[in-house]
Amino acid sequence: MAFVIAVAQRKGGAGKSTVAVTLATALAALGENVTLLDTDPQKTLARWHALRQGAAAANSLAFEEPSGWRVPQTVEKLRKRPGFVVIDTPPHADTDSRLGIRAADLVLLPLQPSPADLWAMEATLELTAEERKPVALLFNRQPSSGKLRDEIAAEISKRGLPLLPTPLGNRTAYASAFALGLGVVEHAPRGSAAEEARAFAHAIRREAS
Repeated sequence: MAFVIAVAQRKGGAGKSTVAVTLATALAALGENVTLLDTDPQKTLARWHALRQGAAAANSLAFEEPSGWRVPQTVEKLRKRPGFVVIDTPPHADTDSRLGIRAADLVLLPLQPSPADLWAMEATLELTAEERKPVALLFNRQPSSGKLRDEIAAEISKRGLPLLPTPLGNRTAYASAFALGLGVVEHAPRGSAAEEARAFAHAIRREAS
C-alpha cells in the first residue's frame, strides 16, 4: 500500500509547493512509484506539471488535481498501489487542508527557521492533532549557518516536536528547477541541492518503514 504524505502549512511563503515537488521527484528518482496531488486552488503544481511534459530529464511521476470530497476518494484509490502519494494542501482553506491531512499517514510541515514561521505553524499543528496524525517538521530555505536557526531548532526540540535531520538549504537551484517543471535531482543531479533532496527522500522512506 502507498504511504501518503500531506505537505501542510497555514503560512504562505514557506515553500510548501517546492517541498512537495522536491520530495516527489526525489522519490521518483530513487525508483519509487509516486503520485503528486495538487489540492491547492492556486494550482501552482498544475502549472509546474504542464511545464514538465516532454522534458527529457523528467522521471515518471503521476499527477492529479482533486478538490473537495474528491481528495479522500482519490487518495483511497491510490493507496491500494505501492509507493508514495504526496499531497500539496492549500495554505488557508480549512476544509481542503483538513481533508488532505485526514487522508495522510504523515503530515510534513515545512517552515523557514524564523520566529514568524514558528508562530504560524501552530494552526497546522492544532489541525494535525485534531485529526490524530503524526507530524514531521522540515526546515526549508535554511541558511548555511546562524544563531537564529539554532534557536528555532532548540525551541522545536523543547516542544518535543520531530524535526527531520535533512533540511533544504536556501539555494536558487530549487527555484530554477521548479521553473522548468523539474525537481533538483533531475535538473542538477550532481549539485548540493540534489544531495539535500535525496537525503530528504531517504528520511521520508525511513518514516514510511
